[in-house]
Amino acid sequence: MPSTTATKSVAGRGKTQKASKSTSRSQKAGLQFPVGRIARFLKKGRYAQRVGSGSPVYLSAVLEYLTAELLELAGNAARDNKKTRIVPRHIQLAVRNDDELSKLLGSATIANGGVLPNIHQNLLPKKIVKGKGEINSVSQEF
Repeated sequence: MPSTTATKSVAGRGKTQKASKSTSRSQKAGLQFPVGRIARFLKKGRYAQRVGSGSPVYLSAVLEYLTAELLELAGNAARDNKKTRIVPRHIQLAVRNDDELSKLLGSATIANGGVLPNIHQNLLPKKIVKGKGEINSVSQEF
């Protein structure tokens, strides 16, 4: 009778081997994002009749890259503001100051993100040029 332990015999070798623990598709791909969950969403979303085995892996990798890029820029914005926690304002600054992310998320609204600090040139005080003849003198003589 075969035993019910976690060891199994390899045919013809005479050695026993531990039953391997199942590894997730995320671990196989070296990703943090869940490949299985994204595969389930692709299937349930009915975007196509069939979903290939590589498509959820690729989509997970793309989403993980975009998230890492965004978090890196938002972390830099938080550090510039002398904060240790990323808040929506830092995400807004990161997105709007990066050309490619701004194009990707151009029509997205980030709640509590605020706006970029910007003062129109016409509203700034004019520079006073002092030189020969005092062109900008206060006198009313013509």
